[in-house]
Amino acid sequence: MDKEMWRASVAELVGTFALVFIGAGAVCANDWTAGKVGVVGIALAHGLVLMAMVYAMGHISGTHINPAVTVALMSQRRIEPVRGLFYIIAQLLGAVIAGFFLRGIFPAQVGTVFLGTTTLSEGVSLTAGLLTELILTFLLVFTIFGAGIDERAPKGFAGLAIGLVLTFDILMGGALTGASMNPARTFGPALVANHWAWHWVYWVGPILGGLLAGFLYQGFLMEKEQK
Repeated sequence: MDKEMWRASVAELVGTFALVFIGAGAVCANDWTAGKVGVVGIALAHGLVLMAMVYAMGHISGTHINPAVTVALMSQRRIEPVRGLFYIIAQLLGAVIAGFFLRGIFPAQVGTVFLGTTTLSEGVSLTAGLLTELILTFLLVFTIFGAGIDERAPKGFAGLAIGLVLTFDILMGGALTGASMNPARTFGPALVANHWAWHWVYWVGPILGGLLAGFLYQGFLMEKEQK
């Protein structure tokens, strides 16, 4: 692996660490403070950290920090398979490291909110949970293609648009599924807290949603010469 790919992989690791540490950490802080952070605070924590990482490292790796995003870009030949594989490994590793730090900071939250691991809420069916994750991730990846990849998009606003879509996705879906939209976001805390309930939903839903968004935008909305 060349030096440039090492840099990009490290950027993906750090970016995913930040997303999970701040996002799942906000869930832990909400539990620790008996709900004082709230769903709006949790949504903003996720959206703001993602926005910051896009601006900080988009020029290094593209700031995927999400296996569903990487798989979608691989499917549209926006990233080579080997690079994509290294990205996904780095993302999962960054998420796990964040999970261990959260366990050290919030030991009591291992047994209450499982370090912020996303899971289906009581009364949410498997079908509803899967569709929620699929649709929310579709919107996220669709925005990434539209604001961050399409050359016709206004310059300089990709981070803001991507951060905002993550925020409003969590405002809608957080109460249902935790609104992960990101297998790494769920995997890191789940591994450290050893909580695997409905875990596969957070791989299948986001990856399918990302693939659908990629095929729609790349296949029908993108100017052909940009492929």
